[in-house]
Amino acid sequence: MNHKEGSLNIMSNSYSIAVIPGDGTGPEVVREGIKVLESASRRFGFKMDFSHYDLGGDRYLKTGETLTDSIIEELRRHDAIYLGAIGHPDVKPGILERGILLRLRFELDQYINLRPIKLYPGVECPLKDKGPEHIDFVVVRENTEGLYVGGGAFLRRGTPNEVAIQESVNTRLGAERCIRFALQYCRKRNKSRKLTLCGKTNVLTYAWDLWQRTFEEVSKEYPDIQTDYAHVDAITMWFVKNPEWFDVIVTDNMFGDIITDLGAMIQGGMGIAAGGNINPEGVSMFEPIGGSAPKYTGKNVINPLAAICAGGMMLEHLGEDAAAAAVEKAVMEVTGKHINSLAAGRMGYSTSEVGDLVADYVSRL
Repeated sequence: MNHKEGSLNIMSNSYSIAVIPGDGTGPEVVREGIKVLESASRRFGFKMDFSHYDLGGDRYLKTGETLTDSIIEELRRHDAIYLGAIGHPDVKPGILERGILLRLRFELDQYINLRPIKLYPGVECPLKDKGPEHIDFVVVRENTEGLYVGGGAFLRRGTPNEVAIQESVNTRLGAERCIRFALQYCRKRNKSRKLTLCGKTNVLTYAWDLWQRTFEEVSKEYPDIQTDYAHVDAITMWFVKNPEWFDVIVTDNMFGDIITDLGAMIQGGMGIAAGGNINPEGVSMFEPIGGSAPKYTGKNVINPLAAICAGGMMLEHLGEDAAAAAVEKAVMEVTGKHINSLAAGRMGYSTSEVGDLVADYVSRL
């Protein structure tokens, strides 16, 4: 099990998973993800108990609730959270995002956003002459500070002389624990063992002075890890021109939010992009990066591979490394040998058929 205090589990190979299918096509992709997770659990000899929570737009429209204190306390007692998608066309933008997604990250102190950027075989890349051998890196994003804390104020609001102040809050604790996680992850990944700090030290002199000093000090404890620095604007250029330069990148909340979307595009799009919101000492949440895609709801045409990959990340986080590797290999078999496209309705298979393919490969690879 994931060895944290307060876990619901007593068996060494049993995991309690909170499932939030969410809105739109979220329940469809989560269904296929669970299908694959169950295939992995049967093959590798562990158990997964799933508890479903109806958080999302439909619940909000019926009850006015987004995320209650009692549900948060229940979620704390699980080993991990598996999320489908949050976003409803009948709910004003920001309500669900702040009330569910951001609140979960902050309340559960999921201070790391982990985003693998990996191009799988058979997936079309928009970059000329770039293949899977060129695009395989990870972004470690600080997930609870920066501009996302919501600090700020209006002065003379609604007048021609209005002033809006948005505060970026950065702490030594927040920067250090993110950087330390990135260094340890870089060591575990054991690829080129290079960690790049992505920032803007030439303009954002206070926040990035703190980040750079912390980066330089903490990295001295990891002499086996090569370190370098790049401005965020340069990073966006090099993602396109030379993605093979990167191994692990660590950055703040806002820059991480931006560069990971660019990363998703060069790995083939949102249909394959998965991420984790990590609390190494508590409960973490794993999700596909794409939205709820309400126009495809119920049509059985949405691509479930990102949700399946998120499930694989969850297995790795729980310590089931062999099962996680099997899920990734199965996805690569499906992208390389079967589906025509990652786009909804153009895969050549239905949502459930893609899930069946991956689950079958997991059971026998």
